[in-house]
Amino acid sequence: MRRSFAVLAGVLLTGACALPASAAGGGGDQGFTLKDPRITESSGLAASRLHPGIYWTHNDSDDGPYLYAVDSRTGRTVARLTLRGIGAPRDVEAISIGPHDEIYVGDIGDNLGGKWPYVWIYRLPEPKVLKDETVTATQYVVKYENGPRDAESLLVHPRTGRVYIIDKKEDGGHLYEGPATLSTSGANVFRPVAPVDLWATDAAFSPDGGQLAVRGYFGGILYGFDGGRIRREGRLEVPWQGQGESLTYSADGTKLMYGSEGAQSAVQAKDAPARADGKSPSENGSSGSGEGKAGSTGLQVGAVVAAVGVAALLGLRRLRRRD
Repeated sequence: MRRSFAVLAGVLLTGACALPASAAGGGGDQGFTLKDPRITESSGLAASRLHPGIYWTHNDSDDGPYLYAVDSRTGRTVARLTLRGIGAPRDVEAISIGPHDEIYVGDIGDNLGGKWPYVWIYRLPEPKVLKDETVTATQYVVKYENGPRDAESLLVHPRTGRVYIIDKKEDGGHLYEGPATLSTSGANVFRPVAPVDLWATDAAFSPDGGQLAVRGYFGGILYGFDGGRIRREGRLEVPWQGQGESLTYSADGTKLMYGSEGAQSAVQAKDAPARADGKSPSENGSSGSGEGKAGSTGLQVGAVVAAVGVAALLGLRRLRRRD
């Protein structure tokens, strides 16, 4: 009896201490490699909030109206969406997710150097179930207040749902603000609201909407964001990549995820900078240091271990009294 109880206590303690690392720690995603041979020019990246650990991406051009859902734990594609209800994509360069789990796709590139009189944005609901399917998208016509231009950065504010674009110019571009609500009737005019000191290839809002991260081929800048007004807060630690063209925050806001074009390309993770006011960039205000959800899990693990230890001691005392 004494021996069997000791063995049981040991098993319980071992099991509690051997919980998966994801349960005991966690935090942001750690990076992955795109395994799908169909993804050869990944040009945009967006972290799903509906499906934790899933990232949406797409090819640059000459691929068709396709979006790919990639599992960051394996790098494998778990769903391919075919967009219906739009014209033939021309130069898809960016992807972002709005506040109501809607995916926005930016067909905003201009390989002619800013000659096309208009570009397009596509919007579609993120599927609740990940599988290969055809999804109807809404198409919006976009024009710029000061004439055509090339752009590769489209981002949707996570709280207001307002859409922004940053044009791509070697000597620095501008942040363009769209209408409060996009319309399918006529063109949506985007107007410049702030200069951006970078040759921008992608950009992303933090989950709480208070930061704007912008990347280029050779560096990045972090801005504080307040209703279209931006203030520079520092430089980003952008990894060296062959053709770095994509950027997103992880869903929990603790990481910045950097992607590149090319077959079997890697998505690299870097710690997201803290806000200038000291707050976390995550939507729920949890700390990027592993506290919050991961910390509560750690406390739960500790509680289990403590409870098993107390039970073992009480059991041993009872056995001694019986002896």
